[in-house]
Amino acid sequence: MVPLNTGWSDLGAWDAVWKALPKDIDGNAHIGDVLTTASKNTLVHATSRLVSLVGVEDVIVIETPDAVLVADKSRSQDVKHIVNALRAEKREEHVLHRKVHRPWGWYDSVDQGGRFKVKRIQVKPKASLSLQKHHHRAEHWVVVRGIAEVISGEQKITLSENQSIFIPLGQVHRLANPGVIPLEIIEVQTGSYLGEDDIVRIQDQYQRD
Repeated sequence: MVPLNTGWSDLGAWDAVWKALPKDIDGNAHIGDVLTTASKNTLVHATSRLVSLVGVEDVIVIETPDAVLVADKSRSQDVKHIVNALRAEKREEHVLHRKVHRPWGWYDSVDQGGRFKVKRIQVKPKASLSLQKHHHRAEHWVVVRGIAEVISGEQKITLSENQSIFIPLGQVHRLANPGVIPLEIIEVQTGSYLGEDDIVRIQDQYQRD
C-alpha cells in the first residue's frame, strides 16, 4: 500500500463533470459536435448529432441516441426525479439503451411507431439467438451482411445478403450466424405490442429465462 496525497472527486453529477473539464474563455466545457454563440458556463456532451447553444448560461445539455437532458447546472442532481418519473410511467428508457448488447451480439432500435419497430441486429460469428416465439408481433428479416441460418417452424433456411424471410406471429424461430464474419440484419417488427418482454424462450444456449 502506498499513500496518495491528491484531490478527489467522484464525478457524481454533471456539474462535477463541468468542474473537472477544461473550459474556453467563457467557461464552456464541450465534448462532441457543438456550436455556441453568446453562451457562458455551459456543459455540452454531444454523442450523435450537432448541438447548438444561443445566448444561454449555466446550463447542461447531454445528448445521446436515447434521450436529451437539458438542466440548470446548479440542479443537475435533480435528474433523479426524471428517472423516478420514467419508472412510474413504466417506460423502458431507464433500463434499456437504444443500442443493447446481448451475449450473441447487439441490436440498435433505429425507429419505432404505434405498431412497428425497426432494429439493426448484429450476431457474432458462430453465435445464435434463442429458439423463441412471440405472442403479439411478427418479424421480417433482411440480411445486410454475412450469412444467416434461420429456423422458422419446421424449416431450416440459409439466407445470404439481400435475401429476406417473414416470421409470422406465434411462429417458433431462431436466428444464427454460421459464418466467420459478423451477421448484420434489419428486423422490422409489426404487431399490437412490441415490448422486449414478449419473448417466449424455448431453448437458449445462454441459459436465460
